[in-house]
Amino acid sequence: MARYEAKKFRSFDVELTGISKKTMEEHYKLYQGYVSKANEILERLASGQVDLSKANATYSELRELKLELTRAIGGVKNHELYFEHLAGKGGRPSGKLLQMIERAYGSFDAWQADLKATGIAARGWAWLAYDWDTGTVFNYIGDEQNTYPIWNATPLVALDCFEHAYYIDYGTGKAAYIDAFLKNLDWDVVTKRAEQFGILSR
Repeated sequence: MARYEAKKFRSFDVELTGISKKTMEEHYKLYQGYVSKANEILERLASGQVDLSKANATYSELRELKLELTRAIGGVKNHELYFEHLAGKGGRPSGKLLQMIERAYGSFDAWQADLKATGIAARGWAWLAYDWDTGTVFNYIGDEQNTYPIWNATPLVALDCFEHAYYIDYGTGKAAYIDAFLKNLDWDVVTKRAEQFGILSR
């Protein structure tokens, strides 16, 4: 049976600009909770005690388990991407990734303004993701842990827009938090992710 484990991230070993240790510590507890729940649900599904004959689209144990599994795993994967590319120095990427962003948005500044506005409009997450069908990047909104942008898209930047990501430091000031997020974004990590998936060689 597959199992998830809480990972360690460099963003917890450095002082972030505008994002406190307290926020990061509390945020990590939330991530650990998603890991725990994902494993708990997987164990229940693997136990052989879920009655498949009672599967029902209105309500059934199988439906609830599989639906909430997507939220738990989404919470794991979203936060791993988020934590992984913090602890950078912001700025902008270079090379093909920068060209891809400029091609999609006209300029890097226009992309950044769009991501900030997308994050303010989002209830849960905002992602810069690569769409394999169109060959372009786009800033998508996801209002929950299990609402990834679209099928066949690979998230490259994950911006957590839930209040838990910023309330300790900024209260309701989401825009100021997004500014801080951008100052801590590690474009080297984002570029390596794009390279790993072969996005920059297309």
